[in-house]
Amino acid sequence: MTPRSEGTLAERKRQLVSNELTEAALQLLALKGFDGVTIDEIATSAGVSKRTFFRYFASKEDVVVQFLAGMGADIHAELAARPAGEPPSVALRHAVRVPVAACGDHAERALRVVRLILRTPALLARFLERQAQWRDDLAAELARRLGLDPATDLYPRLAAGMALSAFDAVLHRWSDSDGAEDPAGLTDRAFAVIAPALDAVGARPPRAAEGAPEGG
Repeated sequence: MTPRSEGTLAERKRQLVSNELTEAALQLLALKGFDGVTIDEIATSAGVSKRTFFRYFASKEDVVVQFLAGMGADIHAELAARPAGEPPSVALRHAVRVPVAACGDHAERALRVVRLILRTPALLARFLERQAQWRDDLAAELARRLGLDPATDLYPRLAAGMALSAFDAVLHRWSDSDGAEDPAGLTDRAFAVIAPALDAVGARPPRAAEGAPEGG
């Protein structure tokens, strides 16, 4: 076995342990509440030691933060992969639907996790903190797709913010409905509301017209 293959095997093992710890933590936290679960319980559920837990995470909060980081990466990756000529509202809707679809595929588990995040002040704060980073990443990608300068054009940041506000509204509505409403359907409805603004602002005005006084 070469050093490279050994390194790859070690990376895979590390990712497997991380995934098992994340899954065990999310399940326990969702079932018993954030304050009702100890790190010892999480480690036992995952079949590892407490010392092993701290090799991967600094706290219970960090487990959820890593889960959220994965959601943000999925949204960004999908936006980057959308066809270049696609309207911004369509591209952003498909991007946001990636984590939403994952919620629908594992509705009972996902609903518990979403409720945990939305109803635990410490986790909600971290969620909002992560969304701020997602907004910056999406704004940069939108600027690249549309040939805009994110330092001077307002559109990329505004559009990214609207898309994430729609995502946030969907999660709250889905949680409040006890999972009765379809998250994918809620996403489509949310983007139907903001699509006109996304696509109208996405059409960049001619440079000669920018800054021209109203009425001529």
